[in-house]
Amino acid sequence: MSTFRKALLQLHVFVLLAGLTGPLGYLIQLNGLVLVFYRMLLTSIILWAIHLFRKNKAIYNTKTKNQLLGIGAIIALHWVCFYGSIKLANISIALVCFSGTSLFSSILEPLSKKYKVQIQDILIGLLSLTGILFIFHFDSKFRLGILVGLLSALFAAIFSILNKRITDHVDVHTIQTFEMTGGFLFLTPFVLILGAVNHFNPIEIFPSASDWGWLFLLAIGCTVISNYLMLSALKQISAFTLNVSLNLEPVYGIILAFILFKEQKQLGPSFYIGFTFIALSVLIQMIRIIRQHQLKSNSSSK
Repeated sequence: MSTFRKALLQLHVFVLLAGLTGPLGYLIQLNGLVLVFYRMLLTSIILWAIHLFRKNKAIYNTKTKNQLLGIGAIIALHWVCFYGSIKLANISIALVCFSGTSLFSSILEPLSKKYKVQIQDILIGLLSLTGILFIFHFDSKFRLGILVGLLSALFAAIFSILNKRITDHVDVHTIQTFEMTGGFLFLTPFVLILGAVNHFNPIEIFPSASDWGWLFLLAIGCTVISNYLMLSALKQISAFTLNVSLNLEPVYGIILAFILFKEQKQLGPSFYIGFTFIALSVLIQMIRIIRQHQLKSNSSSK
């Protein structure tokens, strides 16, 4: 299997695991901020435990470590908004809003690298946005959840672009470990504040027994393993391709939401129209990247 095909396989397994995060977040009876705090705490503990047994550990300077901690804070904001969108609307809406990541990355990635914005990328991103607008316009009861979900997509685009830069010279395990630690440290003061004011504004900050089970599954399967696959794939593909492929996450997550929670009963025709636009944007981009890779392979073989 070629390196490129392996990267695509890693990418789609990652997307499949990412599709589980919505249903798991729905099952956990904690608000978005507290949920993400425990997710990142458990993930950090697991990753540091693995780090202790690693051989030939790479050594990086303080600047690199601080960059990773900062990216971890952005990931934390993305997850807080994502789970907040689930609580404010539902799993399907939050996952569809996440598709806006491709539009944000189609604009931000060229700006960050100082190259010309690709019109095709913008058009594909706008196709996803059209789908989101269909849902936003007709399903007014979900509007706050949609806005928070789009904010989540913006943070996702930012951290994926930053991760793309850093994967070229930092190993995947180190990236994961410091980013999850950075997110956990970033959220700690907010959780402590919630605990301090809990007497006046009761918010559950301690997981139940069932919550702990779902949190461990979220930390191991949907964070440690899935992020390893995502960061490995980023060594071979662009951040834009990653984010467009992530538009498949709603497909997996929504199917699970329909099966487990009967969410189709909450959704009207506008949702399915919007979802069709988003699915079309994914299909077009996947055709584009396969053709681009074939052209590169043919030119290099000549």
